[in-house]
Amino acid sequence: MTDTSSASGGSGAQQVDGSVAHNARVWNHWLGGKDNYAIDRQVGDHISGMFPHIADVARHDRAFLRRVVRYLAGEAGIRQFLDIGTGLPTVDNTHEIAQRTAPEARVVYVDNDPLVLVHARALLTSSPEGATDYIDADARDPDEILRSAARTLDFTRPIGLMMLGVLNFVLDGDEARRIVRRLMSAVPPGSHLAVTHPTLELGGEVNVAAMRFWNENAKPPITARTGAEIARFFDGLELLEPGLVACSRWRPEPVDIGGEPPLVPQYGALARKP
Repeated sequence: MTDTSSASGGSGAQQVDGSVAHNARVWNHWLGGKDNYAIDRQVGDHISGMFPHIADVARHDRAFLRRVVRYLAGEAGIRQFLDIGTGLPTVDNTHEIAQRTAPEARVVYVDNDPLVLVHARALLTSSPEGATDYIDADARDPDEILRSAARTLDFTRPIGLMMLGVLNFVLDGDEARRIVRRLMSAVPPGSHLAVTHPTLELGGEVNVAAMRFWNENAKPPITARTGAEIARFFDGLELLEPGLVACSRWRPEPVDIGGEPPLVPQYGALARKP
């Protein structure tokens, strides 16, 4: 087993603030995990009362990750992944999905939550043929992410850049687009960008009050964007079919019961750098 974790920051456990709800831990609660505190469950349950389908959004976002990584490691032949906004480890993390298809795949995770750091160092371990690394960094500092990721990834070969549920924490749209442009400028042709992002469209009008409550009671603050705004993250890239859609409807897997997958107010898309 190769684990190249060398993140800075010392003991993350000493920096964890259990008095304020945090996205990674609340998301873990919605996914049915146990790596969260009472305040995370309180805030998460209150939001669930305001927006009963939020747990479904979390599950469909995770399923989108599985489908995208399987496609990238399989049909697209991607062997390197940069996963920004990792969140707490759960079932089917990026490296586990990728290395089932390509054991030699190399994956770098990025997050800035100290509790995530502790769990990632302990649990995000690679196949013997591949490698994993964890970077303690903020998505708003793409230069640091790229510098640190170069310890593990070869930036002359295609990379799958995963930005699932992270750009919604960059409130300024211009800054969010600059971050994406900087990251994609550093990867070669054949690289891919995957994004999921909450919206007030797709039946997400009830998100208004829930997001207001979140921003008053948890961190980091969050924003929704329209489909048109999210589409701009893919400027200059080739969107893969079916384009920008509800993440639940991006290449859904066959199910036992027929019918279209549910519509969730979370856009998802995958694009290729030409």
